[in-house]
Amino acid sequence: MPLVNVIMPAYNASATIDESIKSVLAQTYANWKLIVINDASRDNTLQRAEFFSSSDSRIHVISNKENQGVAAARNLGLSASEGEFIAFLDSDDLWLPKKLEKQVRFMLERDSVISFTGTSYINSSGQLSDYNLQVPEKFTYNELLKRNLMSCSSVMVRRDAMLPFPSANIHEDYTVWMQIVKKIGYADGINESLLIYRMGESTKSSNRIKSARMNFNAYRYVGYGLLKSTLLSLRYAKHSISKRYKIRKRLSTV
Repeated sequence: MPLVNVIMPAYNASATIDESIKSVLAQTYANWKLIVINDASRDNTLQRAEFFSSSDSRIHVISNKENQGVAAARNLGLSASEGEFIAFLDSDDLWLPKKLEKQVRFMLERDSVISFTGTSYINSSGQLSDYNLQVPEKFTYNELLKRNLMSCSSVMVRRDAMLPFPSANIHEDYTVWMQIVKKIGYADGINESLLIYRMGESTKSSNRIKSARMNFNAYRYVGYGLLKSTLLSLRYAKHSISKRYKIRKRLSTV
């Protein structure tokens, strides 16, 4: 069984990290290495991560003395990785028990470089939305430019194809997916919700503007000009607003 490195950046995540780590421990696929990067948390995130690592040698904890941000934390996790596959799980998201088993088998059968799964959604109170993000079997580069269906915590990549995350004011995961998928033409999708993504509460317009700016920077980073990046950002924003409206509307009726 190939080794799967699971990279989990964590900052002030004491309220959710237990559930996230337990969802890794519950995996039916046993050959994994969980790398938790405590990014100078001010709560007891480090203590919770060390509690789990003390009882399972597959869990490794790295702790930054100063906060460096999620991109740098993930890159630190990459530097500590070994073996064949890299997977990502944020410290407030959850995996279904067969996530790794199904995804490793899927990638080996298809000789896949990068894959991702469908997504379910919960709010901060743990209420599950009845909206599920559907994903195509093959997600092309041109489609990825329009909208990002590749939830970071659902992605698995061959380690030799992985790239470092940029640390600028940018959507770092989206930028890396674009770079990898551009080289190979498409990402492989598993149209099954094997990830449960926790929605944040903030809906402020200032955050939406910040997100749009980070998308614009991502397009610029991968080589597009000002006009093209602006048009791509507007198209992306349209898809993103529509998706978030559907998710939140379904959550409000639960």
